[in-house]
Amino acid sequence: MNYEFECDRLDRRRRAIVDAARALFIEQGYERTTLGQIVDRAGGSLATVYKLFGNKEGLLDAVVFEKAASGECVIREVAARHRSPPAMLRELAGALYERFLEPDDVALVRMVIARSIDDVDFARRFFETTAMHTRKALEDVFVEWADAGVAMSGPPEVLSEIFLGLIISDLQNDAISHGVMARPGAERIAERTEFFLRGAGLDDARENPGRAETPA
Repeated sequence: MNYEFECDRLDRRRRAIVDAARALFIEQGYERTTLGQIVDRAGGSLATVYKLFGNKEGLLDAVVFEKAASGECVIREVAARHRSPPAMLRELAGALYERFLEPDDVALVRMVIARSIDDVDFARRFFETTAMHTRKALEDVFVEWADAGVAMSGPPEVLSEIFLGLIISDLQNDAISHGVMARPGAERIAERTEFFLRGAGLDDARENPGRAETPA
């Protein structure tokens, strides 16, 4: 019983420390944030931080990989609602844009870019956790359409890369420029999506009988 209580206490303490670290990293940057400031906000002690995370870099890992922006769930949820490839991709473009361009996620990506310059392993793990999962989820959707007889102008892996590039480029621009480059509005996202649909030969694709379209 005492062991279970201790585990629960450490889980709650870990949650408080990660939440405080994320908030401070976003508010004032990773470099300017000290472990002392994190402890002041989260409560507890420096000894607990070292016990749970090892050091400040270990705490950054916990913050980044817990909140890493993967669009895998978004893709699968949107795909499950549509039989029509054009309808699915139109909704997905907006959903991914909202998911990836959340201010907290953009701030975390800035930290990832800075850390990745000197830590190749960190960069690799972040890419595998986010971009690879997202791309594979979308590629699976294109493969399913191809298997169902939907004609497409390109292989699924290429089409998934191009489509995601329409959104990811904005995340990278926003992270690097700190918002200097204006974000495109919903109309521009829609224009990009229609251009992609025409190029991929999906603008008039037949409905996939394996999916159920969501009623209007």
